[in-house]
Amino acid sequence: MPRVPAPTVVLLAAGEGTRMRSAVPKVLHPLCGRPLILWPVVAAQQAGAGAVVVVDNPKRKLAEHLPAGVEVAIQERPRGTGDALAAARAHIEPKATVVVVNADVPLITAEALRALVEAHDASGAAATMATMELDDPGQLGRVLRGSDGSVERVVEAKAPGDASAAELAIREVNAGVYAFAGGPLLATLDGLDADNAQGELYLPDVLPRLRAAGHGVAAYPVTDARITLGVNDRVDLARVQAVAQRRIHERHQRAGVTVVDPGSTLIDVDVTIGEDTVIEPSSFLRGSTEIGAGCAVGPLTTLIGAKLGARVTVRHSYLDHAEVGDGCNVGPFAYLRPGAHLHERAKAGTFVEIKNSEIGAGTKVPHLSYIGDADIGESTNIAAGNIVANYDGRAKHHTTIGSRVKTGVDTMFVAPVNVGDDAYTGAGSVITEDVPEGALGIARARQKNIEGYSERRR
Repeated sequence: MPRVPAPTVVLLAAGEGTRMRSAVPKVLHPLCGRPLILWPVVAAQQAGAGAVVVVDNPKRKLAEHLPAGVEVAIQERPRGTGDALAAARAHIEPKATVVVVNADVPLITAEALRALVEAHDASGAAATMATMELDDPGQLGRVLRGSDGSVERVVEAKAPGDASAAELAIREVNAGVYAFAGGPLLATLDGLDADNAQGELYLPDVLPRLRAAGHGVAAYPVTDARITLGVNDRVDLARVQAVAQRRIHERHQRAGVTVVDPGSTLIDVDVTIGEDTVIEPSSFLRGSTEIGAGCAVGPLTTLIGAKLGARVTVRHSYLDHAEVGDGCNVGPFAYLRPGAHLHERAKAGTFVEIKNSEIGAGTKVPHLSYIGDADIGESTNIAAGNIVANYDGRAKHHTTIGSRVKTGVDTMFVAPVNVGDDAYTGAGSVITEDVPEGALGIARARQKNIEGYSERRR
């Protein structure tokens, strides 16, 4: 039996998206941490597409945002969806099934795409279109069926005159997702014309031409209209985001994560969370954040591209591309910047800021301190109000503090400086020279008391 090629998925993304009123192309607007265009791309890849093709416009802004292996075709002029698909014809195999999706439909799932392809293959039709019934179809194209239930054509309703009153009363609409047999599709694309109010080449006009050529056209009703929700403006984007965010929450909840208040919690699509972790209210988990099992995150916590091990507690804090090992405690009101790495059982406490630094296992930076461009060993205690002065106005310098060190409150380390293992610093010291292992470093003026000073002032 000859091999049947895996489906080719073509995403139509050449539109300008002017209703977004943005300098950013519509399909590059973010949705739960992922550009709109990548949602159907990922769904197509997960559905087993043999090829994914994105149709862009001549400004060519999408290629750099697409994963490796995704092809790009260019629609040179904005002449409608039929012309956009024709621009991808070089990527269409005659023997393959071709799935066509508008790129501004981010909620389409891999399961829905697989189901459409399976229904199309089982029908033997040259085209199968996804349809849905809506109480208020608006400007969506109406589906006209024949007496045998097959699809005769789609009547557009974008402008006055496109459809009659009887046609506008039809509630079944084109969901904007199609499956075609590659050969008949290629043979029909060249015959499209722009005989409509918009003067465009409409992709649904392929359907009556396929029927006229003796091919069948089937419909695949979609029961969940949310998967074909499109984004035309920012109101639509917010509506779609609410659905996408709910899906993300439910996925994590079913995997053993407690989201205490989903309504106040934002979780991006690529975030991973381990079992028995609790996400408290008003927490925002962004980017490629990874959270291990048994953690407590929040309330009022933001993690951006952060990596948390198991049994980590983070309260009222902001972590930006920081790494936190097993059993660590962060916050409240800590700020861990890029390059901050807390090893297991370490602590970054109240009003502590750490950037580009290694904090050793069991080491504590409990409160009111800034640690930057530093390495701190294991089981060291950094007292309150310690500052690493790492910048001289021209360059950043490094500080090394050993293991089991105990610093006094209000110590300043003027980099570059090294403090050996088991060393101490005196409270209020400004450390500008290395402190040897086991030594006490004190760098402050001697106290002088002036007797009778208050009386003399009077």
